[in-house]
Amino acid sequence: MSNQQKRYVQVGVGGRAFMYTEAAAKGFPGEACLVGLCDNNKGRLDMMDRWVKKWTSADGGTGLVVPLYAHTDFDRMVKETRPDTVIVTCKDAFHDDYICRAMELGCDVITEKPMTTDATKCQRIIDTQKKTGRRVRVTFNYRYSPPRTQIKDLLMKGTIGEVLSVDFHWMLDTYHGADYFRRWHRNKANSGGLMVHKATHHFDLVNWWLSDVPERVFASGHRRFYTAKTADRLGLTRRQERCRGCPEFGTCPFGLDLAANKGLTECYLDCEQYDGYFRDRCVFSPEIDIEDSMNVVVDYASGTKMSYSLNAFNPWEGYAVAFNGTKGRLEHMCQETVYINGDGSVPGAIKSADTYIRVYPTRKPAYTVELWKAEGGHGGGDEPLVRDVFSHTPPADPYKRSADQRSGAWSILVGAAANQSMANKRPFRIAELCQNIGLPDYPAMPTGEEPLSF
Repeated sequence: MSNQQKRYVQVGVGGRAFMYTEAAAKGFPGEACLVGLCDNNKGRLDMMDRWVKKWTSADGGTGLVVPLYAHTDFDRMVKETRPDTVIVTCKDAFHDDYICRAMELGCDVITEKPMTTDATKCQRIIDTQKKTGRRVRVTFNYRYSPPRTQIKDLLMKGTIGEVLSVDFHWMLDTYHGADYFRRWHRNKANSGGLMVHKATHHFDLVNWWLSDVPERVFASGHRRFYTAKTADRLGLTRRQERCRGCPEFGTCPFGLDLAANKGLTECYLDCEQYDGYFRDRCVFSPEIDIEDSMNVVVDYASGTKMSYSLNAFNPWEGYAVAFNGTKGRLEHMCQETVYINGDGSVPGAIKSADTYIRVYPTRKPAYTVELWKAEGGHGGGDEPLVRDVFSHTPPADPYKRSADQRSGAWSILVGAAANQSMANKRPFRIAELCQNIGLPDYPAMPTGEEPLSF
């Protein structure tokens, strides 16, 4: 290992961890070195150890040997391995613990989205970062997806002038969408619900697209699809709490066979003995406490308004967003491929044939914009994100896609405010939940001062 390499440790080695582990272990030779792995599940630690050796072995060698630590030995791992940066990819509810402790121990942090799950934990991260001065990087890979970056480019150029309102609707299908109701995400204590865990992507996109921050949020939501009533309508009357061993498994359209998929078997089924976590729990369980249908209205600091919806039981996956500006309207429709998290397929890959950008200038003919090419996970965002995070010399970026704790906070606080709004049936201002966040380093946008002509 050279003196120029940054040293990384990672806490949390479940399904979302692979991209970061591989990048730190072998993706950037001379720039990055993986020196420690930490998790609460010994089986998954051993699994990731095998993968690291496989990725880094050559000419019959054993590959990189990385020390493994239990989650209770996090401080000892940092002391013994002396990392520059801690990568946090554990369960959402524990992000703040590891982010803050890493900074207190003198490390920078890279964290998966969402940065955390509620306003109290968010305030803790904001305060700890200010106290320690360490760097926090939040990995919003959707910013790096070429078509989403293209939207930012068009808005920055003033294609439709100053944006006055946004209509944004996200659809999860009955494969990927249903999966949130099987996993630990099904409980708000773990994930913050879909308003935080999933919608943090979406709220961050709008914040970044507009170069603006939210001020006030009003939301309404419920769970009406992933319920016992739906199971009854499907004729599922003998269901159990998990798919494995359930007498309805052969007839339930939502059954998940962990043993039929190599990745799910290795990462989850083979590791149940260590922590009792079941990856295939029933999507109709009474233990679920998150919504499957949500509507949100957001007021931005500039005066822009957004209407947003998220539904987790649609026939197709993707989104439709429209920006209404002083010079016209920009519409973007995007469909994504079907997948279940951790099944080995590419997450969030764009179906180009069903994706478009169309501009409607005021009192002029509409036109379709040729899409920027996107391949790979999260709409083609994964590869450029990883390069930007781990390379010592990332490409210059006029769109300022790199996100820190400020962007992380503004994105999750929309969801946290939405959760509070749904629970209390009133609007919530972001300032009621968290203070001293700071404004993100966003690119300049049209201000509405330029002359208009129609």
